[in-house]
Amino acid sequence: QVQLVESGGGSVQAGGSLRLSCATSSHTYNLCMGWFRQAPGKQREGLASVHIGSRSTYYADSVKGRFAISQDNAKNTLYLQMNNLEPEDTAMYYCAAGGEWPTLLAKYYNSWGQGTQVTVSY
Repeated sequence: QVQLVESGGGSVQAGGSLRLSCATSSHTYNLCMGWFRQAPGKQREGLASVHIGSRSTYYADSVKGRFAISQDNAKNTLYLQMNNLEPEDTAMYYCAAGGEWPTLLAKYYNSWGQGTQVTVSY
């Protein structure tokens, strides 16, 4: 399994932006990586996924056009750029690694970070 450490969360006003980072312990060239979030009382939601080798991406409709997943292979780091944030985006955000194809289904990922909190206020 790959060790993952998220950072970049924080508090921001509605309409603002944040960039989350996920540092990995090793190369993930043959894996897919994804970003998920979970708000209190809600199920974990897949947001974006990328195959590190092919750079093929997949987004949830709820964030398409606002969030962008990217990678820096030299730094073994995955990013999630979040723009035009809304209070409904408030949640704990997690990165994950695993699987062969970009997917937003958590069951296909076998490595998870501890999460970083994002809070969006009016």
